[in-house]
Amino acid sequence: MVRKSLILIAAGLFLTMATAVWAQSGSIGSTHHSYRVVTVAEGLEVPWSITFLPDGDMLVTERPGRLRIIRDGVLLPDSVPGVPEVHAEGQGGLFDVLPHPEFTSNRLLYLAYAHPNSGGSTTRVVRARFENDQLSGLEEIFLAVSQGRGHYGGKLAFDRNGLLFLSVGERQAPASGDLENHPAQDVSNHHGTIIRLHDDGRIPVDNPFVEQSEAGIDVRPEIWSYGHRNPQGLVIHPDTNDVWITEHGPQGGDELNRIEPGLNYGWPVIGYGVNYRSGLAIHEGTMREDMEHPDHFWVPSIAVSGLMIYRGDRFPQWQGNMFSGGLAGEQLARLTLSEDAQRIEQEETLIQGIGRIRDVREGPDGYIYVAIEGRDGALTPIVRLEPADQ
Repeated sequence: MVRKSLILIAAGLFLTMATAVWAQSGSIGSTHHSYRVVTVAEGLEVPWSITFLPDGDMLVTERPGRLRIIRDGVLLPDSVPGVPEVHAEGQGGLFDVLPHPEFTSNRLLYLAYAHPNSGGSTTRVVRARFENDQLSGLEEIFLAVSQGRGHYGGKLAFDRNGLLFLSVGERQAPASGDLENHPAQDVSNHHGTIIRLHDDGRIPVDNPFVEQSEAGIDVRPEIWSYGHRNPQGLVIHPDTNDVWITEHGPQGGDELNRIEPGLNYGWPVIGYGVNYRSGLAIHEGTMREDMEHPDHFWVPSIAVSGLMIYRGDRFPQWQGNMFSGGLAGEQLARLTLSEDAQRIEQEETLIQGIGRIRDVREGPDGYIYVAIEGRDGALTPIVRLEPADQ
């Protein structure tokens, strides 16, 4: 059933726009903090994801299939050896990188990427040991049962119990005809799903479809939720352990969803988007009793990307806020959560017009790091937000 506690807020409500034009040395005002945007490293080709290691190194994935190291503020010239072959065509490529929660002792890194296969490509997750700036001992953790042209998903997150979550997109399966039979509504495949695994790829016994699978029903027991389009943001709330995702709508209707096990999030049966170019309706409506309505949505779309919950002390008034990147919107959205962290109460737009924001992460220093994605292979930077008064 649709959760009764949701406060549904369209993007236009409570929207505050940053009024200053971005400049590297300038100060930008916002509701709680003035900040500046500072370049950290330059020369990256379609940077997709950022993560930080305990020693302070920053790792960045480049979609063409390279893993890069930024050490002491310097982008090392050579990429990390040992990355597997990546299907770097169309929307395919190397997506997320994530250290194991016990990385200091086991040195395990996880990679999500588009894996080439006989049917074209699919979403795959592997892990490997990262030592001496190279990967070794690669092993497969998950391989999606999906096929299509794009919309791979490919975001990773560990919860506080050490369980691994992965987003898989609906692979651009056409949203036409009998919407009830769309692949994203079919739990016998991985189209449009959130996956939940142990760190070694085993399936947790309390996943919502395990009992059906064991009873011989054709379902995928790895699935945690379904009915998604293309989830490009994934974060676990550090206090509640709730799973939050952002997912691309079509023309209009990007969504922010708080994920609960076994529930159907509606794509393409319900939603707020319309068909590209024609503007004709896709969905049968915006709400249905047996499907989940989004906690927040954007019309028009901002093309949501990386998702983060801020916990640092550099911006104390933003603690507990959620940040979402925007590709088409070229912006960073700051979302204020309710006191119980169950719903969105307010939105503010930061650094609008900076470029296609692909990822946003909090650094160990409490600054907010942003990956800017270029078009057509243009080289772009990693930047960070710093308090203007420091």
